[in-house]
Amino acid sequence: MLYRLLHTVVTPAALAFWRPEVIGRENVPPEGPVILASNHLSFADSVVIPLTAPRQVAFLAKAEYFTGRGVRGAISREWFTAIGSIPVERENTRAAQQSLDLALDHLRAGGAFGIYPEGTRSRDGRLYKGRTGVAWLALEARCPVVPVALRGTNELQPVGARFPRRVRFSVEFGAPIDFTGRFDGVPAGRARRIATDEIMAAIQAMSGQELAGTYNERRPEIAP
Repeated sequence: MLYRLLHTVVTPAALAFWRPEVIGRENVPPEGPVILASNHLSFADSVVIPLTAPRQVAFLAKAEYFTGRGVRGAISREWFTAIGSIPVERENTRAAQQSLDLALDHLRAGGAFGIYPEGTRSRDGRLYKGRTGVAWLALEARCPVVPVALRGTNELQPVGARFPRRVRFSVEFGAPIDFTGRFDGVPAGRARRIATDEIMAAIQAMSGQELAGTYNERRPEIAP
């Protein structure tokens, strides 16, 4: 119900206001499990992708967004529920594995899941090396990965800005990558690394970002 309201009222208004360039929506399968793997430039990215994707896309979000009190807490809870966010306890010692397990459950139920293989936002605009959780999900769920390239969202909500600005940005959904049957006999760790590197190469080809060549070591973010 909340998603239908968002999709029919909020989404058209937001798209009319920002007028983003959206490319390749047809590359997102209309049903069935799929991972949308994107570069990460802004806190706003986890709102931009659900607004521009042709189907509901779930992201992980801090559990606190669902438990707040008062009017502000209610608004937060309704918003993150409406966009399909999956609550996760960030301070849990098993947070990383718990996040992957929750994502896998969502995929096995036929949902679309959004993930940032870099782990956290790029503050210098470069594309960092992908962590292999995205490949683990794709291989475990046996589902395709749609690479996503965001451009300009770092100007939409720069670091330190409380609210989004009215700037143009673009979202490109690339051709799905299917790893089914490609790694038979390949050691699991090696398969995940190869698959992740292929996903990141597809993202870079669309985004045009300079490659950092290293991991982004800042604390991983699990919320918009």
